[in-house]
Amino acid sequence: MNSLIRWGKTLGLLGSAVLITLVGQTLKALALPTDEVVKILQGVPVFTLTNAQGAPLVAVDNNNKQSVIRLYVSQQEAEKTFQQLKKDKPDIASKVSVNSLSLGAMYKFAVENANKPETPKLLFVPILSEIDNASKILTAAGQKYQGGVPLYAVSVGKDKERGYIMAQLDNKKVTPFFFEQKQAQAAADEFKKSHADLASTVKIDVISLEGLVGELQKSDDQKLSSLLLWPSEESLKYIQAAIQNQGKQAPGSPKPPAPSNKK
Repeated sequence: MNSLIRWGKTLGLLGSAVLITLVGQTLKALALPTDEVVKILQGVPVFTLTNAQGAPLVAVDNNNKQSVIRLYVSQQEAEKTFQQLKKDKPDIASKVSVNSLSLGAMYKFAVENANKPETPKLLFVPILSEIDNASKILTAAGQKYQGGVPLYAVSVGKDKERGYIMAQLDNKKVTPFFFEQKQAQAAADEFKKSHADLASTVKIDVISLEGLVGELQKSDDQKLSSLLLWPSEESLKYIQAAIQNQGKQAPGSPKPPAPSNKK
């Protein structure tokens, strides 16, 4: 709930441009403690199908036949899957609902149970429209979308001096990574207005959520603790509604996963 309250303080930014203040340092692959990684991830809600006890359903990934828990960045995408399940397997769907969990809590669950062979893998399902947005940016840069949940960061500067822009939030300087391209574009446009001399060097970079978590796992650079995953507008509205409902729907800690025949 603390992470929801923290995000509640930022909701006023939805109606205005993001306040970008200065240039940060380029991330270096140097391992943050698990608790530090959890702090970075905890403010982002993810959505999954759960049983009556609130435990995430375990499915089988058709690509490698591995047990997985599907975590949706978009609540709407999770709801679509649920509606399809109601059509295909109404007996299972009658005992299932869509619920939210903290991304940080799911990460901690995965780390603490990594050595157990029966532990399912976490499979992130991106916002579908962002796959197209990320692909266009990468194609223009001569690269190719390799899968995963796209994240966007605004970089600026030339050569070795290039780094990510930072934002001022609650008297703290943070390095925002956005789940939506339009959010990153708004940040880039705001930076250009206040730093005209650097405007020509501003660009939007695309990395994957999975890749970022991987970097956090193998880096001990304390600069990484300034990273802030900026939820999508849909998720921010969800957080706002959860706060207004006195935290009754706040993302929480995962319960042991529930087996499922869902493919």
